[in-house]
Amino acid sequence: MIEIDQVSKWYGSTQVLAECSTRVAKGEVVVICGPSGSGKSTLIKLVNGLESFQSGRITVDGVFVDAPETDLPKLRSRVGMVFQNFELFPHLSVRDNLTLAQIKVLGRSKKEARERGLSLLERVGLQAYAKQYPSQLSGGQQQRVAIARALCMDPICMLFDEPTSALDPEMVNEVLDVMIELAREGMTMMCVTHEMGFAREVADRVIFIDQGVIVEDCHRDDFFGDVAARSERAQQFLSSILSH
Repeated sequence: MIEIDQVSKWYGSTQVLAECSTRVAKGEVVVICGPSGSGKSTLIKLVNGLESFQSGRITVDGVFVDAPETDLPKLRSRVGMVFQNFELFPHLSVRDNLTLAQIKVLGRSKKEARERGLSLLERVGLQAYAKQYPSQLSGGQQQRVAIARALCMDPICMLFDEPTSALDPEMVNEVLDVMIELAREGMTMMCVTHEMGFAREVADRVIFIDQGVIVEDCHRDDFFGDVAARSERAQQFLSSILSH
């Protein structure tokens, strides 16, 4: 579904990703972890063209992300993206947040878009909040709306960029529960997160990035269960994360 081949990226003279390569199969859940500033979020934003890159190649379902002929808005409509800070339209109701892109991008009728939006709000447990505005919701509720909005576009895969890092601790599980359900239903997912419990439960593979380099790319059981076989940097990271 997703192929990243020898991708490098610079911001001016600073290299933030160095010859990164990995593949994500249809239905696979891949968790990307690593220290702050390691390039995790940058890597995931390359997948749907939110960031450009200088060398290498990325394909999504056979479409070259960086090709001049690629219709990026069309590609992004097929690749769901959930951000750290929700990115909901504050001036629109929850219902309208879910219907706008369906109407403008997919060409659905208002009736069809609303029906789809309400069904997905029900799925994330928020149908009663359809007429509310984002500012009237908790952070966890807003993130669940953001997930429902992405699902309204019938994506072929989902990208999550630290979806729980801006939430109060008691709101984290309500978002992770929705993500776990998606994973178990077979959604292809790439997720940047520090939630190692989520990684242990649903990830097929774990990618560990440090200083723009993919240091580890292995099955979750190997990553968590055979720590001694991991790189020294990954061992340090795991020791810090798992000790709390």
